[in-house]
Amino acid sequence: MARKSPRATTASLAERHRHDRWLMLIAIFKFAQALVFIMIGLGAHRLLHKDIADEIETFARHLRFNPESRLVNFILDKASLVNDPLLRRIGFAAFGYAGLCIAEGLGLYLEKAWGEFLTLAITASFLPWELYEIFRHITWIKVGLFSINILVFLYLLKLVAEKARQRMKSRNKH
Repeated sequence: MARKSPRATTASLAERHRHDRWLMLIAIFKFAQALVFIMIGLGAHRLLHKDIADEIETFARHLRFNPESRLVNFILDKASLVNDPLLRRIGFAAFGYAGLCIAEGLGLYLEKAWGEFLTLAITASFLPWELYEIFRHITWIKVGLFSINILVFLYLLKLVAEKARQRMKSRNKH
C-alpha cells in the first residue's frame, strides 16, 4: 500500500477545506454587525440610572461641539424621551440581534445550510423595511446598505438553489 506524501495530504486537505470567499466575506460582515450591536447594548446598559442629558453634554464638550448648536439642542430635546425601561429594551434588543448575527456568521463560516437559510430569511425580512426607509428619506448610507443586502440576498439565493440542484442530481443518479 502506497503512502501519500505529506505534501499531497496537505494539498488534499486544503482543497477539501477551501472556503467560499463570498460566504467568508458575508460572515465577517455579520460578525462586524454583531460587534456594533454588542457595543450598542453595552452603551444602553452603561446609561442606565444616569442623566442622559448630562452624558450628552459631556460627550458634546469632549468632541468640542458648540453646546448651543442646533444639533446638540435637538439631541438634548430627544434625550428627555429616553428612560431606563427604554434603555433596557434597547439593550435587550441589541444583544438579541447581536446573538442572531453571531449565529448567522458562524453558520456561514462553517458553510452550513442552516446558516445560509437563516441569513437568507433574515436578510429578506429586512429588505421591505429598508426600501420603505429609502423612499421615506433617501441617503447614500441607506442606499448603500440596501444594495449590500440585495447582493447578499441574491448571492445566497443562487448558492442555495445551486446546492438544491446538486442534491436533486445526486438523488436521481442513485
